[in-house]
Amino acid sequence: MITDDEKFLHSLEVIEGWVSKLLSVGMIFVTFAAIGHLGYSLIETLLTVREYYDNDNFNKKLFQLFGLFLNVLIALEILENITAYLKKHVIQVELVLVTSLIAVARKIIILDLEKKDSNDLIALGVATLALSVSYLIIRLSNRAVKH
Repeated sequence: MITDDEKFLHSLEVIEGWVSKLLSVGMIFVTFAAIGHLGYSLIETLLTVREYYDNDNFNKKLFQLFGLFLNVLIALEILENITAYLKKHVIQVELVLVTSLIAVARKIIILDLEKKDSNDLIALGVATLALSVSYLIIRLSNRAVKH
């Protein structure tokens, strides 16, 4: 006999599945928008490369492009997180940590050192270290479970 609690939990699972599917469709749109922005910026940069008379301006534009490439990669990683959740109904912490590391790396790459102080650099360093150690712990524990 099915209890009211079981019906309620089943309803929550159905809603959770639909929300996950909506999130994945939304991430597909976000990914295509990020690719479009990257493509537009890439073409614009390549067509106007002669306007950058000094290396400093060109380097800034290059780092902006690197940030846009990483935006696409982050969007793909988030989509992969949602897809993995839909398949297994479990949040895969290793994927979340990798996505976070990519986001921090993006921030470091596009960081304008002239506008940031040492506290920002320390915070990014601590975040990178914490995420790296967390990733290592999860990775080693996953490997230990498989063997």
